[in-house]
Amino acid sequence: MGEPTEIHAAGAERADRSARDGSDPGTDHIAHQPGGATRVAQSPTGLRGRLRDQRRSPRRPHLFFELALIGISYWLYSLVRNAVPEQASIAHKHADWVWNFEHTLGIAVERSINHAVNSVTWLIVGMNYYYATLHFIVTIGVLVWLYRSHPGRYAAARTVLFVTTGIALVGFYFFPLAPPRLMDAGFIDTVTVHHTWGSMASGAGAQVSNQFAAMPSMHIGWSMWCGLTIFFLARRTWVRALGLAYPLVTLSVIISTANHFWLDAVGGEVCLLVGFVAARLIYHNWVYRLPRNPDDAQNHTLTVPVSWDTKVSA
Repeated sequence: MGEPTEIHAAGAERADRSARDGSDPGTDHIAHQPGGATRVAQSPTGLRGRLRDQRRSPRRPHLFFELALIGISYWLYSLVRNAVPEQASIAHKHADWVWNFEHTLGIAVERSINHAVNSVTWLIVGMNYYYATLHFIVTIGVLVWLYRSHPGRYAAARTVLFVTTGIALVGFYFFPLAPPRLMDAGFIDTVTVHHTWGSMASGAGAQVSNQFAAMPSMHIGWSMWCGLTIFFLARRTWVRALGLAYPLVTLSVIISTANHFWLDAVGGEVCLLVGFVAARLIYHNWVYRLPRNPDDAQNHTLTVPVSWDTKVSA
């Protein structure tokens, strides 16, 4: 209403042409509308822009790729972890240093906890099995849950886990550390005493596992990753409470079984923090603030005055 005749004519001509071609009228010509009309804002077309868009808009993960990636990554992790030279004398010197440093800080209570819990057979045996199994079962379970229920956050969360584990491998190599149960300081090796199966920490499994890969503790790093993921993304209150409880229970287990010092747990938390920061830099957002579904991250079409030269993307 009130528009010049030539604009009506141009619009009619486009409508006739689109009817003949079977196309949607106007969508290919928005940028040519006159005066204060609007055009569709375009996303950056360069390689840098595409990479940035992919990072900010995670895509739905591919099942077989993720299975292969996790399998190969864990194989490499085990290979590198067990290939680290078992420098027994250096590892025991480091253990003595950590134990003395904890005495200086007034937190060297691991031995007392180890002896107290070991006196309750059913409890310490349960903790031995917890240490040997849940470390893997819960982590894999959370990854599966993320893949199915939070595909838009899966890649970033998985990146946190991978970076955390990669940094831990560096720690295993440069700071071999004997666990308390291998020290000559009065600790009880609960797996040996109670003949618990399934643990790679003591007994026959110790022959194929690096016994001095204790700093940082990946039991703590992985369990805290699981706990935070559950707490921030689960809907039911009791499930979120379980998420917070999981790393705390894991901490009590690694101390009671004399597999780690307190400071090993601190090292695991530091690795996890670096993992979260790395994912933040890669995806330009914190993991749990990314959209739940990849479809929610699709760019929305914006319209801006045609006189604006700046390209805009959502």
